[in-house]
Parts: sequence; structure tokens; C-alpha cells
Amino acid sequence: MHGWGCSHTTVSVIAAAASITHTVYNLDMPGFGLSPEPASVWGVAEYCRMVENFIKALNLSKPVLVGHSFGGRVAIMLAAHQNIEIDSLVLVDAAGVKPHRNLRYYFKVYSFKAAKTLMRLALSDEKYTSRIERMRARRGSSDYANASPAMRAIMSKVVNEDLTPLLSSVSKPTLLIWGENDTATPISDAKKMEQLIPDAGLVSFPGCGHYSFLENPIQFKAVLLDLIKVFFRDLMMLQQNSYRNERYMKWFSQSGESTSIGRIFCCIGMLFLMVHHLPFFAGAIVASIITIW
Repeated sequence: MHGWGCSHTTVSVIAAAASITHTVYNLDMPGFGLSPEPASVWGVAEYCRMVENFIKALNLSKPVLVGHSFGGRVAIMLAAHQNIEIDSLVLVDAAGVKPHRNLRYYFKVYSFKAAKTLMRLALSDEKYTSRIERMRARRGSSDYANASPAMRAIMSKVVNEDLTPLLSSVSKPTLLIWGENDTATPISDAKKMEQLIPDAGLVSFPGCGHYSFLENPIQFKAVLLDLIKVFFRDLMMLQQNSYRNERYMKWFSQSGESTSIGRIFCCIGMLFLMVHHLPFFAGAIVASIITIW
């Protein structure tokens, strides 16, 4: 799942690496790429619900969720709510931790709101709109400046959602891949996620920023494929252990149905061992007890 202002083509490097071993579904989230904008002001929950419906519609079993930046927000909420069973989680320079705001930020925000109110009273609609757009382009982020009015409203809602309380509810194995020079979602966010998600590990790339997978594609691919190999290995071990456990339980179940004649033979065998193999008497007792019961 791609980040804000991007599309499925932005994360095609990730999709290509994962497609070596997995079937990949690379989405254009509503409002980005070829997908139309939502009809109302969506938050992370609405995007999360859309992806849930997509997974259920295709009947996908235990998918691995990969999210970059804004896509990481959606992945975190999906994993935390546990409405669908996922296999694991990969968060790449993911958003979700609300940054600490200083006084300068709040002065900038509220002075802009005050200016909007005054200009609304003093200017015509055309001049007001033109002046506000120039102020937004000068003061706001490039993502906000380049967005349509509908997507700006969605962005304002999304970026103010703090997903930190959800992190402890993410129970699946989680890999965090980060650029150490990321200024959009700093490495401190990754360390906080690693601390709060019960089964999380962090891999960071020196010299890389918010698009670490594009700035260091070779190492990113190596890390991702190594993760997939580990997941496959663990899955195969679980499947093999499950098969063995079924066989053992069946064997013990059948042993538990032994007749009284079988129990008599076991006792005779124990006495024989006592007479002829006295040094191994203790082992015989243990073996007989296990077989009888």
C-alpha cells in the first residue's frame, strides 16, 4: 500500500521483489492513481475498511501486508483490529505516530486560521480563494498544496490520527524498514513502533530518507526476501509439527484403547525385565506406565 500523493507505480519496486515468492496485489488507494476520490471525507478507518473488503472479496488467506508511509497507517490499523487474519506486517517508513508539535507550529496554524477569517470578511469570494491558495502553497506541505479540495480535507483528518495506542495490539511478526535520514516519518517513529509492537524488528538504511526502498533498492530487496524466507521456513516447520502432532495424538489415542490382555502382556514384560535386566528396571517401569496409561 503506497504513501500519500503516490500510486501503485511508486511502490512497484517492492511489488517486484515480493512477487518472486508471492502473488502481489498492488492497489491504487481511493483518491490516488487511477482510483476515484472518496465521496466523503475519509479517515484511516474508511481506507482500512476498503482494504478489508478487497481481501474478503478475493478470499485471500493470511496475506502479508506491506505499507509505505500513509499505506503504513492503513496496515497498522488492519493488523491491530484483527478483523481479518494476516500472516505478517512490513512497515516501510510508515506514518502513524503523531509528531510532537512545538509552539512555532501552533502559531503558524492559528495565525493562518485567523487570516482566513479576516480575509473572508474583507475580500470577495474570488479574491479570497486566490489569496488562500497562495498562502497554502507558501506555508503548507507539497502534498497538501498538490491535493484537490476533497483530498485536502481527507489529508487533514488522516494526519491528525495518532495510531500509537493501536501498536500494542499488533500481534503478528512485524518488520520495520526505515531510512535513517527520513524527515517525514523520522527514525524515532520506527524505534517507538519497535518498542510498542510485541514482535517487531527494525532494519535501517544509513543515508536514506523517506523513500528508502527507492534510494537503496538492492539492500531493500535483500532484506525483504530474507524476511520472506524466514516466514516460509517457520510456516513449513509449523505445518510439519502439526502433521507429526496429529500422528502422535492418533497413536496415543489408539494406545489408550488397549484391552486388558494388552495390559497383562505389558505387566509380564515388566516382570521379565526385572528378572533378566535388573539394571534397566527403572526404565522399564517408565515405559510400561506410558504404554498402559
